[in-house]
Amino acid sequence: MSFTHLDESGNARMVDVTGKQPTVRAASARAFVAMAAETVAALRDGAVPKGDVLAVARIAGIQAAKRTPELLPLAHVIGVHGVVVDLQIQESGVQIAATVRTADRTGVEMEALTAVTVAALSIVDMVKGIDRTVTIAEAFITAKEGGRSGSWTRQA
Repeated sequence: MSFTHLDESGNARMVDVTGKQPTVRAASARAFVAMAAETVAALRDGAVPKGDVLAVARIAGIQAAKRTPELLPLAHVIGVHGVVVDLQIQESGVQIAATVRTADRTGVEMEALTAVTVAALSIVDMVKGIDRTVTIAEAFITAKEGGRSGSWTRQA
């Protein structure tokens, strides 16, 4: 078995995508931040002392998607052409969903995951002063489109 991110000597390397043609690609990811019922109520009431948690998390997620190659050493610098980050307050926390789009040589799965996880970290940062139990409960890819492997959607 050969690994794409290792050279013949077993050293880490960035995959060379120079020969690939740019194509339209998209990826979506989801994360969940669990928190106490009192914290959910404070979010709904706009009563979190640090301010508008969801607005800060949305911007953090968008910014993070664009900065993925700075965080992940083997990620390619690509044109991130669209990022949507949605946050929904639920009974036990906040559901985060992101979709990232590009027209480039490699996919945006890592950008979508980076968007939701940094948005989740931002929520934790904003509420940790009022809720020490806040937890990033999950983060995963939900779908991808484009590229050699085509489309894929996570089965529920």
